[in-house]
Amino acid sequence: MSVYIKEPEKPAQACVIWMHGLGADASDMMGLVEQLKIDDVVLRHVFLDAPMRPVSLNGGMVMPAWYDIMGKELVDREDKHGIEKSHAIIRSVIEIQLKEGLQSTQIYLAGFSQGGAMALHSALNTDAQLGGVIALSAYLPLAGQTTPSLAKNTPFFLGSGLFDPLVLPIWSQESRDWLLTKGYEDVSYHQYPMEHSICFKETQDISVWLSEHVQGVLQCPL
Repeated sequence: MSVYIKEPEKPAQACVIWMHGLGADASDMMGLVEQLKIDDVVLRHVFLDAPMRPVSLNGGMVMPAWYDIMGKELVDREDKHGIEKSHAIIRSVIEIQLKEGLQSTQIYLAGFSQGGAMALHSALNTDAQLGGVIALSAYLPLAGQTTPSLAKNTPFFLGSGLFDPLVLPIWSQESRDWLLTKGYEDVSYHQYPMEHSICFKETQDISVWLSEHVQGVLQCPL
């Protein structure tokens, strides 16, 4: 796995760790970050490449994937072994940021599609309060086996496409409902008229959400 860091010119006030979707690479998330308009806070962006692995849905072809996908249904995306291995990788990246002096509340996990699924899973299995979680066109894997340890006041941004044929909108809605039933009240849920992609309005909304939450932590330091 490769890690790429976009370090700001001034000391970082927060760090966003980005995970791409199935078959993509870190450059996808780099392109998304270039579209964000955030001028009032200083962010460090960390981009991860998923491990190379065979993906059953694609005939066993080896490609960047956080975990295996056996079929098109949500239950076919429950590769617990692969998910846990990738969670360990993401956790190690979080630990590096903590050792460099950031507080857990200054760390955000973000991702698109399978990367968003990993952002949700890894965050919910973190015994702390994170700055927040951004899950785009994603869903929570292993929901039935997850007992969250993440602090309940951690905020979430969930975005989904109304016409997404790959990650069905109902999957994102069910993930939102799961979070609410578990006591996570700060869940910002957005739907956009798109398929499996990211649109301009979504990047605008992410920009505002990130700026507001990073500033909120800065105004209320631990």
